[in-house]
Amino acid sequence: MTAAVVLVLSLAFVAVSGNEVKIPPHEEVARMARFVVNKCDWASMATISTHEPVKGQPFSNTFSISDGALGNGTGTPYMYLTHLEISVQDLQVNPQASLSVSLAQTRFCKHKGYDPQSPLCAHIILPGSVQEVNGTEAEFAKKVLFSRHPEMIDWPVDHNWFFAKMAVSQVWVLDYFGGVKMVSPDDYYKATPF
Repeated sequence: MTAAVVLVLSLAFVAVSGNEVKIPPHEEVARMARFVVNKCDWASMATISTHEPVKGQPFSNTFSISDGALGNGTGTPYMYLTHLEISVQDLQVNPQASLSVSLAQTRFCKHKGYDPQSPLCAHIILPGSVQEVNGTEAEFAKKVLFSRHPEMIDWPVDHNWFFAKMAVSQVWVLDYFGGVKMVSPDDYYKATPF
């Protein structure tokens, strides 16, 4: 190898390493859950469908989320929703849902060579209920969502958008070998992700 090729490869390694996502130790389960929720921009939300021909079956859909500024999240995933959306129509009948959030959407798993299904590619499942928020909480949701998803600002006004949150009832963490770990909502909210 020539010196120029070695230099280019070294610079590429430094660039990738410098951008590497630093995750909490897998032993710090609550902290890992908070980290993943804060680091990720979207989640898959499962509802119980109210639509034929899948009425009564689990139905998964993608939603943009934000729990706050990167590095300073609250742990509560906020969403910008409209009643025109099919999953939101499900929530009107049954507000119970589950959010699944994975580091597969960051550089971390790809950089490490982890498949999205690998337990080393940390993913968090948050069962709970979706609740509309108002007042100062809605203002906060607007701020944190629009800062991370600026396209939302221009979404059609006639869709009657509203802000909602996932009221977390359980926290399931899969971030290492040995199966899923459960964290109480109290421990989850007490943890600091960074």
